[in-house]
Amino acid sequence: MTTLDRRPAGGYGMTRPEPESLADLLERVLDKGVVIAGDIRVDLLEIELLTIRIRLLLVSVDKATEMGIDWWTRDPMLSASAGDNQEELERLRRRVEELEGKSEGEATGE
Repeated sequence: MTTLDRRPAGGYGMTRPEPESLADLLERVLDKGVVIAGDIRVDLLEIELLTIRIRLLLVSVDKATEMGIDWWTRDPMLSASAGDNQEELERLRRRVEELEGKSEGEATGE
């Protein structure tokens, strides 16, 4: 069995540190954070028709909180307790039943 000798391409004796696994790489990215930004612009005869601005921040929840980004704690759709959602669901069910009852009464002429 032969083994390959790993030598740097530049030949200066410096090697690039390689992550041990995908999990290590992902941990580093989430710990440090990655920002991806871009703009898409559609023009027709020098008239701007559409502009899309994309800003993506990829970090761990801990890092985002450390940076002051915690919108998910205040968003009612994400942070509401299960009891709050159940109450809303029951209210909507009662309203649908009420509306269906009215529409059935109109259909029968009552």
